[in-house]
Formats: sequence, C-alpha cells, structure tokens
Amino acid sequence: MASFTDREQPKTLCLFDVDGTLTPARLTVSPEMKKTLEELRKKCVIGFVGGSDLSKQVEQLGPTVLADFDYCFSENGLTAYKKGEKLASQSFINWIGDEKYNKLVIFILKYLAELDLPVRRGTFIEFRNGMINVSPVGRNASTQERNDYEKFDIANNIRVNMVDALKKEFADYGLTYSIGGQISFDVFPTGWDKTYCLQHVADEGFDTIHFFGDKAYPGGNDWEIYSDDRTVGHAVKSPQDTIDILTDIFKL
Repeated sequence: MASFTDREQPKTLCLFDVDGTLTPARLTVSPEMKKTLEELRKKCVIGFVGGSDLSKQVEQLGPTVLADFDYCFSENGLTAYKKGEKLASQSFINWIGDEKYNKLVIFILKYLAELDLPVRRGTFIEFRNGMINVSPVGRNASTQERNDYEKFDIANNIRVNMVDALKKEFADYGLTYSIGGQISFDVFPTGWDKTYCLQHVADEGFDTIHFFGDKAYPGGNDWEIYSDDRTVGHAVKSPQDTIDILTDIFKL
C-alpha cells in the first residue's frame, strides 16, 4: 500500500483524462489548472490517465509531470509510474503478433486511401506501446486543421463508419475501437481501455476513486472508466469545468 499520510484525504484518489479535461485538446496546461492541481494534491492523491504516450503528456502537462502527479498512466496505464517510479508495462505487438498486425494495417491503409477528405497531412497510423492510433487526416495536422477536420468528421461520420468497417472485418481479433479527441481513434485489445490503469491502484487501499473525463459517453474513450463500478465518474466539458467541479467537491 502507498503511504499518502501527508494528504487530508489519503484514501481518496482523483484520476484525470488529459485532452479536454486538464488541457485543451493537444495544447498545454494553464497556470490556473496547475495551481488547482497543486491545491488538490494537499487534499488527496492525484493521477492522470491518457491514451497518448508519456512524451506527448510531458508536452502538454510540463517536464516535471512525474513529480507533479502521484500516478502517471500513459497509454491507458500500459506504461505507468507511481511516485516517479516506473511500474510493469505491457505491449500491443507482443499480444497481437505480426501476422495479424500486418493484415490490420494493410486494411486500414487501403481504407484511408479511398476516403474523400478535404486535406491530408502526415502520420495516419501511430504505433504505440499499447495500441495503434488511426487518424484519417493525419496527426501532423495543425490546430486549425484539427478543428476544421473535426467538424467535417462529425458531419460525415468518417471515424464512425471506419470503426464499423474494422469491427466487421476483424470481428475475431478481440479488439476495441475508441473514438477520442478531434481527429483519431484508438485500436487496442478489449479490456485495455482506461480501466486498465485501475489494476495499478487496486491494492493501495483507496476508499474513493474519482475520475474526470470529457469523452464520458458510449463510444468515447473515457466511457469505460467513467461508468466503472470502481470509480465515481464526472463528465466535464472543458478544463474550466474540471476546475469548477474540483473547487466545489474539495472546497479549494
């Protein structure tokens, strides 16, 4: 069990999604949010859980992220840190194997090539430790291009239709598809959603685990952990919303 006796509520853990919850999508954390989290950490234990790898979370949350949070769960907890120390990790490619992986990627690339999109940038498939991230417009899109693509995507169901096609083609692969953020969706083994991180805190003696996320609806990448029996879920609309709810709950 972890010892957090310096906190007012040592058996309470607050876990946060990153994009849209602690920061605007793919942008950096605000001074107001950093101050709120510093105050919150005096009250309880804090951590984040995001689908991106640690390098992207460092870009968004700052270079001292491992010291600023008690728990850091990158790639839904497949890469995990507790008090700055790395915990055991898991790998998507070892799980799926190259033969199946190649079939999956070939199908995705062919599908993307036939889409009628207004713009395309770079990095359409990003390989991560615990998943692949698929972006029809490309992860190298600028902030403005991301905003424009998101509107186009919602109007034309680009990601929704692509996920449906993958589910049909690879029904026997045991994969989950999760649409998150503005421009992409994640593909990972079923059960490797954000609830994966909860195994890292299962034996730490927490009475209450709060989770805050902006994609807390069926199909969104916060839904599984938001609706899990082990958490108290809070759906937020923006980082400011997160601050307001925290201030109300913990009297910050």
